[in-house]
Amino acid sequence: MKNKLTDTSDFSYNQIEEMLRNKGCQFICGVDEVGRGPLAGPVVAAAVILPEDLELDGLDDSKKLSPVRRNKIFEQIINSDTICAIGIIDNESIDKINILKASLMAMRKAVMDLKKAPDFVIVDGTFPIPKLDYPQFAVVKGDSRCRSIAAASVVAKVTRDRIMEKYDAMYPGFSFSKHKGYPTAEHIEELRREGPCDIHRKSFKPVAEILNQYALF
Repeated sequence: MKNKLTDTSDFSYNQIEEMLRNKGCQFICGVDEVGRGPLAGPVVAAAVILPEDLELDGLDDSKKLSPVRRNKIFEQIINSDTICAIGIIDNESIDKINILKASLMAMRKAVMDLKKAPDFVIVDGTFPIPKLDYPQFAVVKGDSRCRSIAAASVVAKVTRDRIMEKYDAMYPGFSFSKHKGYPTAEHIEELRREGPCDIHRKSFKPVAEILNQYALF
């Protein structure tokens, strides 16, 4: 099977997974990542194999869910028979290899850390995961088209948010529990006032520009 579905426009929600089950795939793994855009913190990926009979009310792309709904679905997932693993790549590695490679690395790590080998992997986005030992394809906007990818997006998002909330206590000059490292006006102002901290991505333009300004003094 090809690594990418070039046209999924005719597939409604869950039809991709139904197609795979009809081809004999029992353990279908959805993969998504969170944290490509922030100026600070890690990129986090989740790989999720959902039980076919698990009901998750309101499941959708994590970006479309309220924090309360996300956390409720997250708890349902981790307290069920769902097979789940996380991949985390820190800001220093992101600076070394770039955010795209770091995102794909996090996704590969998540899949390879699963306790059960998947029959097939479906990845949110445009790019399949490099050097993966399992058949796969990438699905554009998969987090709003595939149940298992949507679940992975929730797990990745809640996991990363909780990491950033811990950083909030470690770096009191930054409101990481609020903006989660994303380039909000508040975060940019904090950067200008405090200078970058240890978890900032120095290769990202706003951070690099402020570092250059500090180097002038």
